[in-house]
Amino acid sequence: MSYDISKDLYGALRGLRPTGRRRLCELCNLQLSEEHPHLLQVSNQEVLCACEACAVLFGHRSEHRRFLRIPRDARRLVGFTMSDAEWSALRLPIDLAFFVRRSSEDHPTAYYPSPAGYTESLLDLETWTDLVRRNAELAGIAPDVEALLVNRTHGRRDYLIAPIDQCYKLAGLIRRHWRGFSGGDQVRHEIARFFDALDTRAIAFKEITHA
Repeated sequence: MSYDISKDLYGALRGLRPTGRRRLCELCNLQLSEEHPHLLQVSNQEVLCACEACAVLFGHRSEHRRFLRIPRDARRLVGFTMSDAEWSALRLPIDLAFFVRRSSEDHPTAYYPSPAGYTESLLDLETWTDLVRRNAELAGIAPDVEALLVNRTHGRRDYLIAPIDQCYKLAGLIRRHWRGFSGGDQVRHEIARFFDALDTRAIAFKEITHA
C-alpha cells in the first residue's frame, strides 16, 4: 500500500527552501547565521529554523515535547549489509529511499521520491526485522529526527543514518530538478552531488561506537 504525501512534505520543507531574505529563528525571530539548528515540530513533521537558545530550550526530548532537535551529523554505516534480494523484498519501485520511525508508531515507514515529492510505502516488516538483526546500528536510529537513507542508484551503495532535514532537503532537490518521465540527467547529477557532499561530512559509525 502507498499514497502520495507531497503536500505534507511541501509543508515540512518550508524551513529549508531558499527565500532570498534574512533567515530568522521561527520561535523568537532572532537573526540566524547560515549554519543553525533545526527543530522538528512533532504534530505535523515540519522543520523549523531555530537559534541555539531556542533549540536548547525547546529541543530536549521528552514524552510531551512539541519540538525535537534534529541532529546535525550524518553517520556513514561502515560494513552495512543489504543484499539485492533484501532490497527487492522491501517492495520499493526505485533504488532511492529513506526509512523513518515516527514516535507515534511502532514500525518504520519508507519514503521514495517522485516528481511531485515523496510517496510513503508500508514495509515488509519481516525483511526489515532481519536487517535490524544483522545491522544492530539501525536499532539506534532516533525516532522522528533520523532515518536510514539509502541510495542504490546507478551502481552506488550509500547507506547512512541521516538527519531528517537532510532527507527533506533531498526531496526538495528532486522536485526542483526532475524533468520528464525519468527525471533526466540533471536530477541524477544533483542526487550524486548530494550524496557525495553528505558522505564527505558524515562520521563513520564504527568510529563513533569504538571511540
